[in-house]
Amino acid sequence: MTKVFLDLETTGTRTTRDRITEIAALKVRDGEVVERFVQLVNPGQPIPVQIQHLTGISEAMVADAPSFAELAGALRAFLGDAELVAHNMRFDYGFLRNEFARVDIAFRARTLCTLKLSRRLAPEHPHHNLNALIERHGIISHRRHRAEGDAEVLLALWQRWQREVDDDRFAALLAEQRRMPSLPSQLDPGLLQQMPERPGVYLFYGHNRLPLYIGKSINLRARVMSHFHDDLTQDRKMRLTQQVQDLEWHETAGDLGAQLLEARLIKTLLPIMNRRLRRQGRLMGWQWPPGEPAPRLVAAEEITNHAETPLYGLFRAAKEARQALKQIAEHHGLCPRLLGLEKGRGRCFSSQLGRCRGACHGKESRDGHEARAREALERLRIQQWPWPGRVAIGEGEAHGQVDGALTWHVVDHWCYLGSVESLDDASLAALEDQPVHFDIDTYKILRRALDQAPHRDQASLTVHRLDAEDASQPREA
Repeated sequence: MTKVFLDLETTGTRTTRDRITEIAALKVRDGEVVERFVQLVNPGQPIPVQIQHLTGISEAMVADAPSFAELAGALRAFLGDAELVAHNMRFDYGFLRNEFARVDIAFRARTLCTLKLSRRLAPEHPHHNLNALIERHGIISHRRHRAEGDAEVLLALWQRWQREVDDDRFAALLAEQRRMPSLPSQLDPGLLQQMPERPGVYLFYGHNRLPLYIGKSINLRARVMSHFHDDLTQDRKMRLTQQVQDLEWHETAGDLGAQLLEARLIKTLLPIMNRRLRRQGRLMGWQWPPGEPAPRLVAAEEITNHAETPLYGLFRAAKEARQALKQIAEHHGLCPRLLGLEKGRGRCFSSQLGRCRGACHGKESRDGHEARAREALERLRIQQWPWPGRVAIGEGEAHGQVDGALTWHVVDHWCYLGSVESLDDASLAALEDQPVHFDIDTYKILRRALDQAPHRDQASLTVHRLDAEDASQPREA
């Protein structure tokens, strides 16, 4: 079988935005190099100074070199249907795929990764980068960080393994890698085989169990695999797969449980690659008590302390709350001055632009303006908690559990306390010490689930009140 030992030098690590500066491809048959493709490439973009120092490839060196588009046809013909071999193949293959795609050439190839192979051959060693392997195996290299020199190191390393590793074992490891989907080199492939095709939450960890990313899905295995399929074309996923070293998951009864657990874990563990759901800060909302001239900003935790006064909107900052009220004012022709959004007397600036109907200077009555403003705010109204105290939301039978058992999500005033398999005293007592704080993401998750439950094709969620002695029978949401 023909193999091509491949190495690329690039302007950076982002496969979709950075570019190739040098290509070295050694075509090998029966252990001998039969043809070489070695070429500097004009990347069409600056080469960062630190990259120039690392590789020795300056902008002057590639100024007169061909672009990838100019040599794409020749490179594609050279590669043919050979099996590609590279160290951290995901990196090199990702760059090749994206460069070929830019010139409308479809490219797919069979691949082998020497980084993964080294980890399987010598799991007792912590380091498997090329420098470590050169030192460990006594390989002589005079041109590190240049494409041809590194490709020659890979070939020498391969030949060393062929001499020193039992033939059957070596062949078995290659066959195993060819069967497995392209996974991060540091991740134990056995973990993927254990993952269930069920709802739940998954956690990616980096070095020293640093939380990298948390996600949820109704099919854990398919969702995790999608990260590794998409990373060749998505920079963020490429950065994730380069760092992930361990994987953990928690099964849930269904999608609601997965959403609730994901939101809680993200805020607890603060994974570095989760932006959505990660930080909340002090949430703000608008209230407009009767008799007051204008709405006022309050902290969202007052949603439970002032149940008699509606809360309008939930915002992560006062600036965001004021912007939302300003947009409502503009849409409904309301006066920003009477709403407390600007100071001054007489006609407001919006009135001069024809955006205010004139309540600030008597063209519209103050009572009429207030009535319209209160009605406009209704679209932001936060629904009050519809029960006196805690409830348990049962999820299970309609979401894939064949034995009819339910998992109960215990919630108090939109605050998620935890999930239990039984509503007995001991299970509920274990949740007594859980901190109760309002979370905007949990609120949205619960509102969406309870609002949609009656309209689903499957059975509704079951809600059981925990605050009344006579509320012993669950009811449908």
